[in-house]
Amino acid sequence: MRVPLSWLREYVDVAPGATPEDVLASLVSVGFEEEDVHGFGLVGPIVVGQVVEFVEEPQSNGKTIRWCQVDVGPAHGGVRGIVCGARNFFAGDKVVVTLPGAVLPGPFPIAARKTYGHVSDGMIASAKELGLGEEHGGILRLVELGLDPEVGADAIALLGLDDVAVEINVTPDRGYALSLRGVAREYAHATGAVFRDPADRPFEELQQPVGGFPVAVVDDAPVRGRVGASEFVVRVVRDVDPTKPTPAWMVARLTLAGIRSLGILIDITNYVMLELGNPIHGYDLDTLSGGITVRRARAGEKLTTLDGKERALHTEDLLITDESGPIGLAGVMGGGTTEMTSSTRNVLIEAAIFDTVTIARTARRHKLPSEASKRFERGVDPLVPFVAARRVADLMVEYAGGTLDTETGGALFTEVFVEGIDLPRGFASGLIGVDYTDAEVVGALETIGAEVTESEAVPGTWLVIPPSWRPDLTDKWTLVEEVARITGYDRIPSVLPVPPSGRGFTTAQAARRRVANALAAAGFVETPSFGFTTQEQNDLHGSASGESLPSVKLANPLDGQAPYLRRSLIPGLLQVAHRNLSRGLTDLALFETGTVFLPAPGVRYGTATVPPAAVRPDAATLAALDAALPPQPRHIAVLLTGQRVAKQPGVAAEPFDVADGIDALRTIAGAAGVQIEVAQGARAALHPGRTGVVSVGGAEVGYVGELLPAVAEAADLPGRVIVAELDLDRLIDAAGTRVVAETLSGYPAATQDVSLVLGADVPAGAVRSALVDGAGPLLEALRLVDDYRGAGVPEGAKSLTFALRFRAADRTLTAAEATEAKLAGVAVAAERFGATLRE
Repeated sequence: MRVPLSWLREYVDVAPGATPEDVLASLVSVGFEEEDVHGFGLVGPIVVGQVVEFVEEPQSNGKTIRWCQVDVGPAHGGVRGIVCGARNFFAGDKVVVTLPGAVLPGPFPIAARKTYGHVSDGMIASAKELGLGEEHGGILRLVELGLDPEVGADAIALLGLDDVAVEINVTPDRGYALSLRGVAREYAHATGAVFRDPADRPFEELQQPVGGFPVAVVDDAPVRGRVGASEFVVRVVRDVDPTKPTPAWMVARLTLAGIRSLGILIDITNYVMLELGNPIHGYDLDTLSGGITVRRARAGEKLTTLDGKERALHTEDLLITDESGPIGLAGVMGGGTTEMTSSTRNVLIEAAIFDTVTIARTARRHKLPSEASKRFERGVDPLVPFVAARRVADLMVEYAGGTLDTETGGALFTEVFVEGIDLPRGFASGLIGVDYTDAEVVGALETIGAEVTESEAVPGTWLVIPPSWRPDLTDKWTLVEEVARITGYDRIPSVLPVPPSGRGFTTAQAARRRVANALAAAGFVETPSFGFTTQEQNDLHGSASGESLPSVKLANPLDGQAPYLRRSLIPGLLQVAHRNLSRGLTDLALFETGTVFLPAPGVRYGTATVPPAAVRPDAATLAALDAALPPQPRHIAVLLTGQRVAKQPGVAAEPFDVADGIDALRTIAGAAGVQIEVAQGARAALHPGRTGVVSVGGAEVGYVGELLPAVAEAADLPGRVIVAELDLDRLIDAAGTRVVAETLSGYPAATQDVSLVLGADVPAGAVRSALVDGAGPLLEALRLVDDYRGAGVPEGAKSLTFALRFRAADRTLTAAEATEAKLAGVAVAAERFGATLRE
């Protein structure tokens, strides 16, 4: 919300010497966020000049310029020669002249310069050059603004260009502050200055004509039981002149507020919207057919809005209609058939209160955010429409030459009832931690406009009736927030909460933290990515065979080229790797933890009814919502590419390979507290023979391998790329919640090696499991150290060499005991795979 300070001063006493920064500081103290300060960026001398005469001079480039003699007054050098390219002014016109030394927005400094054979001693300015709009229709003629100032007068002050606006961020719950009325009230709260409410008008001025124009609200399908329009006021102004100029001060204020001047009639409606916070719509009365009916759209109806777009309407959309059909999207944007134009002579003014949810949904459905919808969806003061309609009418009478029709009009409204809220004494102090007195609590609430009385039903309690412009005050907690805001946030002490003993991470949270820390300690970098991808990437990486599996498609994706939720973390890691490689980082060890989305075939998700935001859902509702969502397990994935060991003097470069991916998985498994097994496998995106399937206790939990060269090339990744992915939730579940602390033996270990000859197709991981099962509890660790295939080994066989470490908890093992345990493991391997000891 941009707030011109000259406008703010009309409703609240701002200190004469207060700077924009001082005003912002005051508004920040009552809970607003400071955004910026806006001005026109002009530096004088910029004065009123009068064109004495000019000579048109055709140029060789085909352009005709005017060599003008312009009188800027004796104080500024009298008559000056100025070259001008515009041709929309006449001798005798009063114009705005920027003299040498002036600075226009840009910044664009003005100096005397030679051009087209003359020395141009200044510049005649257009409205765009002065910052009064984007249209460049030629020189700004002051007569078009209804001005006849003295030659040599300060044009900056004349046009209101010395004003400045402060910009604040208004949170969604404080829609009343999207108006000068609301901001002025808050500034008064912050400074104690006197507030003058622009909506405070004598009742007799607001008396509404009761006939002559029929108005009806027919809502057969209210949203959440709330009728689409609770108040609808119309007034008529006749014989307006839409060609009359908008006053310069109004143009300047609208410009500073971020709204473009569009002519006197539309400018007035926008001005009152900013002033009172009630959006106003004006109709060309002569284009209306019969009266106005507010209703829901019917199936198949369409409407061309003021932006020229034809919109297919939804049956939940609230419409303004006449006998011809829809003429506007209520609270969002009017229709093109009844808009006010340069030929409008009679105006119908509409001021209404529309349902917040209806307007919010319509604006989002049609992707049509507007200044009106922004206010209606936050809530408008229901006591303002009569004031706003009369204010617009008065301005049209004053500045557009119209006549207020006191016989024709209409109004539909319901009684405004604001329910009281019980606020126990002491509740504010207990919640905020500040020892507030009763007088402070009552004073703060009365300051914001609430009525506070003693509750007759509940002793020791106040009955608080919030003001009509604060629909966000709904319970005792929101009332206490206002007490804290008005009395000052600086009074709230900074106290660190003491956590209850025994609390902390859950078992799963602690395990995920250990896994992430272990990978980071191993040299990996965590790179979170968006969970959006394509169907092709889901098919390639989200299934072992590359078949097309169900994916969740978003109805309104951030990126239309990636509308699906991921089934795998690998596509995101590939994008991160590509981005880093494009920036010269070639040796990468990356990992990511995150959820994947695995809808089951044939199951329709997202069918649960979303409960209202203001109602706490019960257990059954939450269960229904969960059942309407696809499974979302948490995975962990790693990616390796480039060199594990960089080339250096005396050391050759060592690229990452699948073994490094397996080591990363073992790091993850060790941190999670499980033992994994890796066996030969296959996946559509991975290299045959360089792919492993990872399992825990016989259950598959992930995979590891090298990307196919074609897949890596499609991802713009040169060289070898190693990837691995695990179902982290299943890994943690397999670890359980028990922590077993084994006794550390102080006795020495006995180490032995064993080489086994067996079929080349037997996975090394399966042989390892056989040795572990056979060797028994004395085996402390074993590691595959060699896989040999060549001379001395039969065709179709291989020799696997394992290093074994034995240790007993209660004695020093003899060599015979270690050998016996080793041979027991060999016996199991021989039984399962036909393995023999290599001689």
